[in-house]
Amino acid sequence: MRTTVRLDPEVAVAAERLRRERHIGLGEAVNELARAGLARQVVPTPPFQQRTASVGLKVDVTDVAEVLEFLDAQDAEGAR
Repeated sequence: MRTTVRLDPEVAVAAERLRRERHIGLGEAVNELARAGLARQVVPTPPFQQRTASVGLKVDVTDVAEVLEFLDAQDAEGAR
């Protein structure tokens, strides 16, 4: 199949380098690079899990301003 594609500069450089090293055409070099990318095994990343730690406070953090006021009050009491 013949088609026109725009290559990013680093891809064009890699294809040109491969073409020169193996004495092949540009289309064949691009195909080899694409096949190598397809063959590469992608290691799945584990799902994100938020780490938590108990700090002894029981506050609802859906309202950040309220939490900040609460913590300021706690600091003021601790300074006494």
